[in-house]
Amino acid sequence: MLILPGVRVARAQRVEPMEAAVFVVRILLGGLLLVAGGLKLGHPAELAAAIAGFRLLPAAIAGPLAVALPYFELLLGAYLAAGLFTRVVATVAAAQFLAYGVAIASAVARHIPANCGCFGPGDAAVADWPHVGLDLALAVAGAFVAWGAPGALAVDRKLRSA
Repeated sequence: MLILPGVRVARAQRVEPMEAAVFVVRILLGGLLLVAGGLKLGHPAELAAAIAGFRLLPAAIAGPLAVALPYFELLLGAYLAAGLFTRVVATVAAAQFLAYGVAIASAVARHIPANCGCFGPGDAAVADWPHVGLDLALAVAGAFVAWGAPGALAVDRKLRSA
């Protein structure tokens, strides 16, 4: 190895297991939100119908929510994947998954055959208890990321050291 005078060679930093775990979960959640938001994008009518199918919100709210939700999920996903504002974004994502779980549980308990619309108009998944469990597990994963934030390879880590 040739070392030139005055040139610093960067050494690989050791990544703690917790930082690695937070990184992996952060990337998985971010990727999931990016895919879900991307598949909903451009289909506000179908998403509004799916939201209205839960019979929880007034019809006047379903339309604007269907327009905004894909962009919100894309933003959350991008921020999580990058590790930017990780603690806040992961907390918001956890709350969002919890809200989805509550909405789906409400539909199941009221025997409403609602289509979740989680992954756009091509998603035929109906509200059921396993789906509630999945959303609650995603909420716990978001809380884990918020608790252990920012994890390895996060923009937040670079901003802190600057």
